[in-house]
Amino acid sequence: MATERAVAADDVSLVSATPVADSPAPRMRVDSLDAWFGSVHAVKGVNMHVRDRRVTAIIGPSGCGKSTFLRCLNRMHETVPTARVEGEVELDGRDIYARGVNAIAVRRHIGMVFQRPTPFPTMSIRDNVAAGLRALESGRPSRTKIDEVVERALVRAALWDEVKDRLSTSATGLSGGQQQRLCIARALATDPTVLLLDEPTASLDPISAQAVEELVYELRSDMTIVIVTHNMQQAARVSDSTAFFLHGELVEMDETNRIFTTPADERTEAYITGRFG
Repeated sequence: MATERAVAADDVSLVSATPVADSPAPRMRVDSLDAWFGSVHAVKGVNMHVRDRRVTAIIGPSGCGKSTFLRCLNRMHETVPTARVEGEVELDGRDIYARGVNAIAVRRHIGMVFQRPTPFPTMSIRDNVAAGLRALESGRPSRTKIDEVVERALVRAALWDEVKDRLSTSATGLSGGQQQRLCIARALATDPTVLLLDEPTASLDPISAQAVEELVYELRSDMTIVIVTHNMQQAARVSDSTAFFLHGELVEMDETNRIFTTPADERTEAYITGRFG
């Protein structure tokens, strides 16, 4: 309980009380970010501004540091043995790596969904969605509150109508696309400011992938979204801004339309046109 109270107290001061959707300041700012796996320098000196209520796509060839960079944005990278980070990542002006900032509190505001659906196999659909809330709440949330949060998160994830009559059944009975939307609902249960998506449709069939893309498009009105994707057509469809990574470095970042029509760097053009990848 003491740990929970500490997390809750730190959580309050992590972000500003008011949204910054209409502010010129970015929701997130990355300054001189470097990340390592042991001696491997995976992310190199990245500087980036991430605008609020926009979708930012991160593209680049395999092994270029996209997913590592994404995991640095909510302190997931540090959970890997031998991993370390240098530099700053600010959320609403506060460095999430600053002394005294609790990583669990960070992840309440910056949710993450991974490439493969990861529902908890021993839990019901309802308990899967509620899992994040229970881990982050100080004290024990009431059943009424949990039910309200679960319904709201499933509605936002466009899954409520499909599962509302079987919330007590195992999440493993859902299709792959439904499981991925369940994982998104689980991330949404804590009302995050930012949602990170790491190749969220890579393991899905085209129809399920389209459902997730449509969900991303809808969610942009409520939060900041950063999506890593190998699918450049997907990046063009869902994002407002696109960042191209190569060998751990951010080569360039611009409005998506400019990146795909008139990129400033010849390496970006070579990747987009398929001359390497």
